[in-house]
Amino acid sequence: MLFYVHGGGFVGGSIYSHRKLVGHLASAAGTKGLLVSYPMSQTAKFPAQQRHVRDAYKWLLKTGCPAEGIVVGGDSAGVGALFGGLLFAKQSALPMPAAALSISGWVDFTQSGRSYQTNRERDAFFQKPTVDFLASLVLGGLDAREASPLFADLTGMPPTYLQVGEHEALLDDCVRFAEALKAAGVETRIDIFSEMLHSFQMMAGFAPEADDAITRFAGWVRPRLAQRVPPER
Repeated sequence: MLFYVHGGGFVGGSIYSHRKLVGHLASAAGTKGLLVSYPMSQTAKFPAQQRHVRDAYKWLLKTGCPAEGIVVGGDSAGVGALFGGLLFAKQSALPMPAAALSISGWVDFTQSGRSYQTNRERDAFFQKPTVDFLASLVLGGLDAREASPLFADLTGMPPTYLQVGEHEALLDDCVRFAEALKAAGVETRIDIFSEMLHSFQMMAGFAPEADDAITRFAGWVRPRLAQRVPPER
């Protein structure tokens, strides 16, 4: 089962905006897909989003889907919600999934990555003031560093494959997150795609670069994912 948390800056995105991407990912991996949403920042602040993801993961386990048969994934803000949820799941002594996929992950809510500057002329949308504003909307009164998976204790996280575009503002988020996971003893792979921008995998079926990224994901995850189907309900 692919358990996927959509992106959208905590102000948008839905199970409908990302269903095509998840369909491509799940099909390539040879499994079913479950898209997970969460409260937007307009209605709830951190850590409501991460707790919602933990609760959705707990529900999936209760349906009979074993942890070793689950790969979790997310893009952009969805990665921050996903790994926040996994950290809450660890606190709740829930078993970790077989593997995790991060696409253009936003995991540093302090916006301290150098790529906000070095890729400023390449990434038209993810300018630092814009992302600072999105972070302020969802953080409420919570400290940005405390809320960021990048700075958390990542010990016990599942094997993680990170994909990121060379030209996106979140490049450093992903590179530093990969380094932090490795430092915590987590099996980690990161692929930086030349000249690509944020969540280019959304173009699967239309762009060869996106199809290549999904093929790489499938090749990485299949050996790690037990091919089990949860019982019908």
